[in-house]
Amino acid sequence: MGWPMSKGPSKTGGSLPNSLRGPVGDRLKGRLPGVKSGALETEILRALDRREIEVLFQPQFSCRTGAVVGAEALARWQHPTLGEIGARDLFAIAERAALVAPLSRHVVARALEEASSWPQALTCSLNITPEELGDPRFAADFAELIGKSKIEPTRLMLEITEDMLVRNIEQASAALKALRALGFRTALDDFGAGFCNFHYLRELPLDAIKLDKIMVDGVPGDAKALAVLRAIMGLAKALELEVYAEGIESDVQRAAIISEGCDYWQGFLRAQPMKGAEVVALSQTARGAGHG
Repeated sequence: MGWPMSKGPSKTGGSLPNSLRGPVGDRLKGRLPGVKSGALETEILRALDRREIEVLFQPQFSCRTGAVVGAEALARWQHPTLGEIGARDLFAIAERAALVAPLSRHVVARALEEASSWPQALTCSLNITPEELGDPRFAADFAELIGKSKIEPTRLMLEITEDMLVRNIEQASAALKALRALGFRTALDDFGAGFCNFHYLRELPLDAIKLDKIMVDGVPGDAKALAVLRAIMGLAKALELEVYAEGIESDVQRAAIISEGCDYWQGFLRAQPMKGAEVVALSQTARGAGHG
């Protein structure tokens, strides 16, 4: 079992959820130009042993105070000759090699290792795959893993996407209920990138939704985009859900989402993915504390 994490600046198509996609351009999922088919599949286990697969974190900021409140874990393969391979390609390669489980265990272990040493006020967001959420043992196994770490469940946000819900919403709901009962928080990720099925918001035990970058593109200049954002914000507040905005790249966008009542945001405007220690350092600066 495992829990891959990632998000990159580019979100291109494919069967993996958006949250498992990295900056891969237009190439096919897991197929890198000039690399012989099957070559990377044989390297993944060695990459795990050599700790070439790392976890970076993208800081998340409070709209109310401006302070760093946590970060989302993102997987990257720092290949010795090919350079950085984003998570979308990484997990596609692992899937072909039947190595998703050990890769996922490695990634979540690295994330927990880092986040467990953070100040108590900082949270960590982890992405869950369709396969994991569809496993009836997932909630119990995940809780057991966290129990062996030094981080409290209340400091972890578990993110799911619509991709996994269409497969078995009943199983997903049961797993999320079990996890929330243990103190974990849950969020529907990449909201707006898929079908925006409002049925999920009603049926699932959620604490938050995370608006996909597409939901803030054009805001506030595009009147229709702003109207859609306002409608989603109103719905979320009526359901008592916190709202995270992703992909914030300008002060204008940030001001707009704050004005509309968003709770948290993340994006390249203030911070690109970074090492865990850098997240802590940023949170301790005046800017990271919301004073700059």
